Amino acid sequence: MRIVGGRLGGRVLPAEPPSGVRPTADRVREALASALEARGAFREARVLDLFAGTGALSFEALSRGASRAVLVEKNPKVRQALTENARALSVEDDVTVLPLDLFSDRARVVEAIAPHGPFDLVFADPPYAEFYKLGALLDAMAEASLFGEDALIALEGPASQPARATLRLAPVRVYRYGDTLVSLFEPTRR
Repeated sequence: MRIVGGRLGGRVLPAEPPSGVRPTADRVREALASALEARGAFREARVLDLFAGTGALSFEALSRGASRAVLVEKNPKVRQALTENARALSVEDDVTVLPLDLFSDRARVVEAIAPHGPFDLVFADPPYAEFYKLGALLDAMAEASLFGEDALIALEGPASQPARATLRLAPVRVYRYGDTLVSLFEPTRR
């Protein structure tokens, strides 16, 4: 897996993720990065990567101008690979890896992430079998003001299960790449 654009463009993520991690396909990552770049979403962005997996989306964001990234991952082996990749790309000072099970106690999850926010750009690519749980988590994060005023939230999921607006997030745009949907949302104005 390699970084597509920006100052790290062409660099390869050396640490392979453990089995069971479903990385975002290169073509999906490249198309999403282009769409976000066209919106100016990377400039000095504070990134939150939920269910970080390979971290490729966050590393791509850092490569294209994001200022820092918080990668949340519950699997210790995956966290180790994320740390190794950040070190290999020389962005370890801009990356924080948090060990959290995002579908556990929502209040505890929000409390653990809050000191690192608010965030301008959020990536969420949960296990597809648990995609339906994402709305409540994102609403709790929005309620706790973890998203900046002009934040964009990119949700990746199966085309068979489109993301829906939540109490605190409004749809912006949906992109379809084969059987993958990437839905962009923004915080609702209160």
